[in-house]
Amino acid sequence: MNEDRIKGNWKQFTGKIREQWGKLTDDDLDVIAGKREQFLGKLQERQGLARDAAEKQLTDWQKRNPDFRFED
Repeated sequence: MNEDRIKGNWKQFTGKIREQWGKLTDDDLDVIAGKREQFLGKLQERQGLARDAAEKQLTDWQKRNPDFRFED
């Protein structure tokens, strides 16, 4: 997937991400910018989760949103 498509994909899904994890701010989402590791770090920080719990939540969310892809 090319970079432009990933960026468009990310912008499309930020609303769904905010619905799921309301404690993530717009600034957080700008920093994350579609990068999985940054997402997990912010998710742990904002939601107060352990790494494995954040990983499970994110994996479950991705299963419900199969069109979403992170950057590699």
